[in-house]
Amino acid sequence: MPIERVVIENFTAFRHLELPLNPHMNLIVGNNEVGKSTLLEAIHAVVTGQLHGRGIAYEITPYLFHQPAVDEYLARLRDGQPGSPPRIVIEAYHGRDATLASLRGTNNSLGADMAGIRLLIELNEDYRPEFDAYLREHQGGSLPVEYYTVRWYSFANNGVTARSIPFDSTIIDTTSAKTFSGTDRYIGSIIDQVLSPAQRVALSLSYRRMRQSFSQETDVAAINTFLAENAGDVSNKTLTVGVDTSARSTWEASLSPYLDDLPFTHAGKGEQSAVKMKLAMRAAGAAHVLLVEEPENHLSFSSMTQLIDKIAALSTAQQVIIATHSSFVLNKLGVDNVILFSARGHIKLDQLPTDTHDYFMKLPGHDTLRLILAKQAILVEGPSDELIVQRAFKDHHGVSPLARGVDVISVNSLAFKRFLQIAQRLDIPTAVVTDNDGDVALLQERYADFLNYIYYDSDEDAPSLEQQLIKANTLAQLNLVLDKTFADEAALLKFMKGNKTDTALAIFNSPHSIVFPDYVQRAIA
Repeated sequence: MPIERVVIENFTAFRHLELPLNPHMNLIVGNNEVGKSTLLEAIHAVVTGQLHGRGIAYEITPYLFHQPAVDEYLARLRDGQPGSPPRIVIEAYHGRDATLASLRGTNNSLGADMAGIRLLIELNEDYRPEFDAYLREHQGGSLPVEYYTVRWYSFANNGVTARSIPFDSTIIDTTSAKTFSGTDRYIGSIIDQVLSPAQRVALSLSYRRMRQSFSQETDVAAINTFLAENAGDVSNKTLTVGVDTSARSTWEASLSPYLDDLPFTHAGKGEQSAVKMKLAMRAAGAAHVLLVEEPENHLSFSSMTQLIDKIAALSTAQQVIIATHSSFVLNKLGVDNVILFSARGHIKLDQLPTDTHDYFMKLPGHDTLRLILAKQAILVEGPSDELIVQRAFKDHHGVSPLARGVDVISVNSLAFKRFLQIAQRLDIPTAVVTDNDGDVALLQERYADFLNYIYYDSDEDAPSLEQQLIKANTLAQLNLVLDKTFADEAALLKFMKGNKTDTALAIFNSPHSIVFPDYVQRAIA
């Protein structure tokens, strides 16, 4: 029962989003504040009716709405122009699965005949007069969400409940630190999901008995006797102290988990994250949609590797949607499953060649995320080349590459083509600075499909960057920058090739400038 498509309107970061999803694995990447977490929250909300661990009706605030849309609405009112109050729409489209026939209809924003769930947060028209009066009196204020209501129903236009929806989602967010009455709300909810119904009942009853026994303690009974003997003059009722045993006072909100006799909230962040993940993955097995927020947070490399393997196994039977900042996670779970969120919108990175997909999965150390998130990229063969290109860029533009949104990324030359396939698919302006290795014809053949991206010198007598630097500069210039006294270019070349990193660092840090090869200057222009 995978979600085929999500539609979101006016929910925090999104004015409008229509996003197709893969049936198994989806990797959401993007810079901060572009809506990755919002997407996970929205999907969980429309499937479960919950936000931040509570019924969404209890979580309605002005900040849930897309602020520019609210501002525009309020501005129209001030100008005397009519307009519809902003509303939040979240829709999950599930296709035409026969098991979801009761949810099928056309009551959705796309008018599609599909099974699905719709969540609306909109003005309760019963309160329209009070709503309008408030806005007239408080022009320029925030949206009065106190007059809003939640509607949760199927595309067949029937109201739904968590019990009536035949699928479920689990959200795993180990970064969450929301507490309720001193208890980590997330860990409490996850424990609740892991326990069986019988175990939950047993825990609830035991907790209630414990609370009831509080008033029977000798010291508490003595205090209550004292209070009874000193009743006030206004009321004849007897005042006592006790512990709330009503339904609103539950074990989830009060009991604290422990790790080796240490309160959970006092454990290290890494240990907390690992425990949350362990419990959440146990609970996730029964969910149809698994939502994961930054699984790499606070986990060691070995723990993260085990986690990613577990998630990969789950994705064969479930739909998994992950927001991540980790190249390791991307590569291990399939870089072609990436959905890039940016200020321009979203782009799916699919249809990569199979060999490229397999390459990154087998060699997950490549920093693909830097390329995916770059506004512009320059690819080089190694760390020494990266330093030299960085210095060339700064000398030409007066600022570092990153100050202009350009990321210089060190990539093994065998991976150039793999990275270029990603850059081409995402339309990322990219230049490759490379040696000709003494065979220009082979270089041109190897990158026949990407020649517009490749910057090199055609002089086969100067096949390396070191030789190109010597060709572009005098012996005296390079001796000055390197703080050396080589008598000839042969000795200089031997040193530069044998000490690539030291040479690059000296050029990068030198107060003196050099002339960079023409192909480098063209790449950075």
